[in-house]
Amino acid sequence: MTEKMTEKMTGKITINQLWSWIPSGRLVGLLAIGGLIATLFAALLPSQIGLALLITLGWYVLLILLAIVDAARVGNQQIQVSREKLGKLSIGRDNPIKIFIQAPPKVSSSPKKHQKFSYQIRDFAPTSIPGNPSTIAGQIATNGQQEQVYTVHPYQRGEYDWQGIQVRQLSPWGLTWQQWRVDAAQSVVVYPDLIGLKALSIKLTLQSSGTIRQTRRLGAGTEFTELKEYAVGDDPRLIDWKATARRNRPLIRVLEPEQEQTIIILLDRGRLMTANIQGLQRFDLGLNATLSLALAAIQRGDKVGVGVFDRTLHTWMPPQRGQQHMSHIIDRLSRIQPDLLEPDYVGAINTVISRQNRRALVVIITDIVDTIASAELLTALSRLAPRYLPFCVTLRDPQVDHLAHNLAANVPNAYEQAVAIDLLQQRKLAFAKLQQRGVMVLDAPANLMSDQLVEQYLQIKQKGRL
Repeated sequence: MTEKMTEKMTGKITINQLWSWIPSGRLVGLLAIGGLIATLFAALLPSQIGLALLITLGWYVLLILLAIVDAARVGNQQIQVSREKLGKLSIGRDNPIKIFIQAPPKVSSSPKKHQKFSYQIRDFAPTSIPGNPSTIAGQIATNGQQEQVYTVHPYQRGEYDWQGIQVRQLSPWGLTWQQWRVDAAQSVVVYPDLIGLKALSIKLTLQSSGTIRQTRRLGAGTEFTELKEYAVGDDPRLIDWKATARRNRPLIRVLEPEQEQTIIILLDRGRLMTANIQGLQRFDLGLNATLSLALAAIQRGDKVGVGVFDRTLHTWMPPQRGQQHMSHIIDRLSRIQPDLLEPDYVGAINTVISRQNRRALVVIITDIVDTIASAELLTALSRLAPRYLPFCVTLRDPQVDHLAHNLAANVPNAYEQAVAIDLLQQRKLAFAKLQQRGVMVLDAPANLMSDQLVEQYLQIKQKGRL
C-alpha cells in the first residue's frame, strides 16, 4: 500500500493537500463578518480594542480549524471524473465532448441519506479551438452518475492536444473547495466534415431502398433492371413489344442509371482557395464537397479518382470503388493544406487525360474571378470535350451575394455593392463561355456546395449523360 493511499485512508493532512484547498465564498464571508464585528466593537468601545482583536483572532483561528477539518472530509468522498475517448473531430461543426462524473458511495456513518456533492470542472481543450462552456458546474447525489457535454467548433484541420481535467469539489460544510487534476492528456486529429458525410451516407442509403426507391422514374437511366406491367401514365415509348407479345399484356422496361462508371475529381489548392469564407478556408469547403461527391459516387457503384493540384498534380489516387477506397481518400486528403501558388489547370488536365483513357465525368473544384483570369481554365476544360464530360464547380462567397442583393444603407456600402455586383457579372460571363464549350457549370455558395454538387451528380446519373 502506497504512502498516498495510507494518508487518504487515515485522514492525515499533508502540505500538498493544504495547497490544493481554496477558500469558498462562505468562508470568505464568515471571515469578513469577524472583521466587521471587531470594527464595530472597537468603534463602540474604544477602550476595549485589545479585547476586540483577541475575539477576532479567536474567530479566525476557529474558522481556519473548521475549514481544515471540513476539507479533510473531502478526501474520502472525492468524485471520479473522466473524459470519453475522443475520436475524429469534424471541421466547421459542433463536436460533442462528453465528461463522465461518478459520485462516491454512501458512507454508513454519514447522517445524510441523500448527500449532494457540488463540483466545478474545467477540461483543458486546446485554446486554438473555440469551445463552450469553459467550466462545467453542478451537483451530484451519493452513488449517482452524470454525463456532462460541451462542444468544440474547430475551424482548421490538424492535430491538437487535449490536456488534463481540473476538478474542484465543495467540502461538506461548504467552507473550502478541494481541487485536483485528472490526467487525461490525448492527441486528437481534426478531419474534414465527417459528421456531414455520415448524414449524407444515411440519406443516400435511404434513397436506394424502401419507399424512397419506389419514387424513381421509369426509363431514367440507361441500364435495364426489370420489366413492369404498363400502368396509366407510363411512357408508351418504354413498352417492350417482344415481351408484350409473349405474355399477351403490355410490359415496359425499367431502366436505372448505369453502374461502374468513372468519376475524376480535381481539387484546386492554389492561391484563391486560401481565402476565408465564414471562418473556413475555401479549400476546406472544397474538400468537404470533394469527399461528399466521392461518397455519393462510391455508394452508387462508380469508380472514383481524386487529384489535388496547384502548379503540379502532386496528389493522385487512381479510380477505384469500395468503402476501403473511400477511407483511403479521407486519410490522404485530410493532411493537405492550400498554398499561395497559381494553379496550372492545363497541366492538371493533361495529366488526367494521359492517365484516364476511358470516358469519365471530370469534376474540377476551384474558383474564378473574371473572364481573363479564367481563360486558362477555359482552355484546359475545352480539351476534355467531347471525349470526357467536363464539369466545373466554383465556390462562391455568400458575403458577395449578400452585398450584391441587399440595398446599401450609405455611400461606402454602395461602393461595396457595386463591386459585388460587378464580380457576380464577371463570373456569369466566364460561366457562359465555359458552357459554350460544352462544359457543365455549378456555381453555388461555398457553404451549400456539398449538397448541391451531390444533387447535380445524381441528376447526371439519372439522365444517363455519362
